[in-house]
Amino acid sequence: MVTDYRPQVRRVLVLTLLLNLFVLALKATLGLWTGSLSVIADALHSVTDSASNVLGLVTSRLSSPQPDRDHPYGHQKFEAVGAIGIAAFLGVACLEILKGVVDRLFFGGREVAMASWVLWLMLVVLGVNILVAFYERRVGVKLGSKILIADAHHTMSDIWITITVIAGLIGVWVGYPWIDLVLAIPVAALVFRSGWEVLRENLPWLVDETAIAPEAIHKAVMEVPGVLNCHDIASRGLIGRQVFVEMHLVVEAKDVKTAHDITEAVEEQLEKRFSPVRVMIHIEPPDYKSEQISYGEGTIH
Repeated sequence: MVTDYRPQVRRVLVLTLLLNLFVLALKATLGLWTGSLSVIADALHSVTDSASNVLGLVTSRLSSPQPDRDHPYGHQKFEAVGAIGIAAFLGVACLEILKGVVDRLFFGGREVAMASWVLWLMLVVLGVNILVAFYERRVGVKLGSKILIADAHHTMSDIWITITVIAGLIGVWVGYPWIDLVLAIPVAALVFRSGWEVLRENLPWLVDETAIAPEAIHKAVMEVPGVLNCHDIASRGLIGRQVFVEMHLVVEAKDVKTAHDITEAVEEQLEKRFSPVRVMIHIEPPDYKSEQISYGEGTIH
């Protein structure tokens, strides 16, 4: 019997979401009070932490791979649609930060206000981020949760950004206000990078890009006893979440039951290699010949 760890994963995600929202609110407040563009950029980057938690919860509860009448291929693309929205927001946020840098350079503007308590609160933010990252990673490794491990990795990037911003605030405090503008640019670039990574990870899923190399599927299928040929292979989805595989199969069978048993073995083989998968197999006559592994130029050698 397979243990369902989703309730534990959801509890961890809810807790880290609350902590990330606290961090986001604190950074935004400090950014508005000080007028520091680097702190505001850091707050915008923290939006991705909270959004990542929300997407994790959606994945765990709402983006079910289970089909229904209206969504026979499951609901997981809802997560990708939300992720694209987050990427768009981060792109706009990056442009706004850079616009603020240009405005301050050429048109002047509000000076950065600093006080010792600002640094102490930023250290609190740093401590919370470190706690979240290590807690998520520890539980993620224990439960084998890819969502938690990936989220912990993302939070680690936020830690380094916050350290950079704190260093900049110290520079402003000791009399070098231009450091805030200098650091706002790389932090804004990291915000853009986060948005790009979200887009890069989810866009192939939405446009049904090949999920598994046809050659890898062909090799795995040909290892199953009774399989004579496997061709016209197609796959889509995302490995580790849900993959759909279609293929044409030639099997050594003289009756329907034997052919069915071989296809069941093929499905088990693919499930073992690329879980979770849903496989659609079209059986060809035993004398059928094809050299086409997949669509395009791939052929069987």
